[in-house]
Amino acid sequence: MAENDARRLNRMFNRISSLIAAEKDYLTELDGAIGDADHGITMSLGFGAVAGELARSDLDEMPPSVVMTTAASVFLNAVGASTGPLYATAFLRSAKALEGRQSLDAAGQVAMLEAITLGIQERGKGQRGDKTMLDAWIPAAEAARAALVRKSGVRELWRDVVVAGEGGAEATRSMVAVRGRAARLGERSLGHVDPGAASAVLVLKAMMEVFAD
Repeated sequence: MAENDARRLNRMFNRISSLIAAEKDYLTELDGAIGDADHGITMSLGFGAVAGELARSDLDEMPPSVVMTTAASVFLNAVGASTGPLYATAFLRSAKALEGRQSLDAAGQVAMLEAITLGIQERGKGQRGDKTMLDAWIPAAEAARAALVRKSGVRELWRDVVVAGEGGAEATRSMVAVRGRAARLGERSLGHVDPGAASAVLVLKAMMEVFAD
């Protein structure tokens, strides 16, 4: 049986959950340098809960937008930290972007990626250069749109997305945090990669593995 879009998104969330779990200690180590040392645990709980809920869902009858709405609700309930509302809003925005789409083709994937980025930006009131996860999400979304305009293949599109996200995350090493808990450190936040940007790259890599398959 052909894989429908809901099952594809389910596979995406499963892969995100696996990658985050595998790198949980690394993310927590990054957060220990400039935050509360809980980012890896928080992200693993959130995406693990989403994967678990979708495993119990009837994906054959679930539109992609409902998958994302479900992910938003479950992630928010599982994660009480600031990351919870950010990703919940991101998934709600992506659900809206997917409503009425006939298929999760390249254009739909880019629309979802852009909506996730916009949701995080709207909820967090942040921008590129603040030393947050947006420093990975914003360049990734920009790269996706540029690749779509060039009519790149899906594999090339996602390769550009991940490269842009990785570059953005690495750039946070030379930034001073102005938002979040790391902002309390001021200049002492220099020299450290933002954990939210690092986890965003893992999410992007998981998306690439599923959509470029």
